[in-house]
Amino acid sequence: MSLKLKEEFLKLLEEDKDFRLTVAGIIGYRDILERFEEYDKKFNEVINELREHRKILNEHTKRFEEHDKKFNEIIIELKEHRKILEEHTRILEEHTKTLGEHTRILGEHTKILGEHTRILRNHTKRLEEHDKKFNEIINEMRDLKKDVELLSDKVEVTIGSMGKKWGIGLERTVLKIFKETLETKGIEPGKVEKFKFKDENGSITGIKGKIIDVDVLIKDEKLYVIEVKSTAEIDHIEHLIEKTNAIKKILKRPVDKIFLIAINVDKEAYDRAKEANIEVIYSNILEQNI
Repeated sequence: MSLKLKEEFLKLLEEDKDFRLTVAGIIGYRDILERFEEYDKKFNEVINELREHRKILNEHTKRFEEHDKKFNEIIIELKEHRKILEEHTRILEEHTKTLGEHTRILGEHTKILGEHTRILRNHTKRLEEHDKKFNEIINEMRDLKKDVELLSDKVEVTIGSMGKKWGIGLERTVLKIFKETLETKGIEPGKVEKFKFKDENGSITGIKGKIIDVDVLIKDEKLYVIEVKSTAEIDHIEHLIEKTNAIKKILKRPVDKIFLIAINVDKEAYDRAKEANIEVIYSNILEQNI
């Protein structure tokens, strides 16, 4: 067979499938060739699939490389952080050591402060006791001063009475002595006023030119008649009754209450005042006239 004929034959085998199968059939290899072609087809499919897998693998490899790069960057950053953390740890240990020293010193100071607090509490307690005693002494001194003033007023009234120097000053002193008692009965000594009236024609008392002189207090639309004496006797009670009747006529209104205020009051005068519904405020009742 010539060379040219061989080349054409091989070309036909390569390019012409039917020719190739005919030749294979002639020589008994037709089935084998068909199976090879089927294998070639599957092999090509596998090759294509592998190419796709390779493509995907390349992309994954690229992403892994990027991740590796980022991971390395993170590793570097972590190393920096670790370095900083180690420095902070060193500083913290130094601070902890310093704090421990401060805590020890504070403990010593706390112990000293506790002792000082205990001493201060003892001093405070003693000071409170002293304050209590001091206040008691102050109150006692106030009571004593009050008693002294009251005694002084009584002495003043007694001396004034003995010397026949009875006047407005001594009346006020007597009112001052009985101030607390009078206030409990609704009488304010500072609001007691002097009432003085001259019966020119005697139409009130039956005596021309007679002078009515008595203390009065008008409070809450009520009229109180008040007589102040150092020593009250029976005659003073009778005169007070006469003055009260005269005031009723002069003011044309009833008298709500009559008060007799005296340091000393005769027993006879006291009994007569009770009969006449006169309230007596006094320090002493004398069994015999002075």
